[in-house]
Amino acid sequence: MINMIKRALISVSNKDGIVDFAKELDNLGVEILSTGGTAKTLKDSGVKVKDVSDYTGFPEMMEGRVKTLHPKVFGGILNRQNNESDVAEMQEFTIPQIDLVIVDLYPFEQTVASKAPAQDIIEKIDIGGISLIRAAAKNHKDVVILSSKNQYNDLLALLETQNGATTFENRRRFAAEAFAVFVLSAVLRENQFRHVALAGLGVCLVRLVLIDMAEANLALRGLVFIGVGLLMLGMNAIYNRYRVRFQ
Repeated sequence: MINMIKRALISVSNKDGIVDFAKELDNLGVEILSTGGTAKTLKDSGVKVKDVSDYTGFPEMMEGRVKTLHPKVFGGILNRQNNESDVAEMQEFTIPQIDLVIVDLYPFEQTVASKAPAQDIIEKIDIGGISLIRAAAKNHKDVVILSSKNQYNDLLALLETQNGATTFENRRRFAAEAFAVFVLSAVLRENQFRHVALAGLGVCLVRLVLIDMAEANLALRGLVFIGVGLLMLGMNAIYNRYRVRFQ
């Protein structure tokens, strides 16, 4: 299914590249919703933005702890466009469709590493961000999720060649990257877990070579080694692409 991107929600901690990206979306006629510091950054740079608080009718509250946790936001992301009940509820409660979500997480690990006060660390525990990412990835049948600034140019290139639209395959790829990043980062950002993972891989390879492959012919052994090598290259590519998430 090909979906046009008409409305985007942007809320990022890392502002690198977000202004240029938002300007390109604006040029494509995409309505941009945003929150807090991101909205200010975009407005100061001349990008047309609607504050999420104006969109929902509720102000950001509790010193920014509650910004996007609202049915008008999550309903716009999670609704199934081919589900009659969802469509009817969208109309009943006047919930517009959100086609694109651009969100990253608070720099929690960097805050911990800086030996910041406990309360500062607590405030960097992300609630809305991870909820938005998981919601958009869950509903990738209809919604695009970007969880890294490294994906901005990829999406713009697709929109340019596909007349402002994305395919299901495009959306599935971005969703897979979102899930992969956060699953892998939970393991790879900690040295001890990374060492355990490498040790486990080593044990599996030893067993594969010495036991499971002992009776295999040379061609099959070669295919297995090529497959393992490609797997390791793929993991290394993901790590390098999202290195900042693992630090």
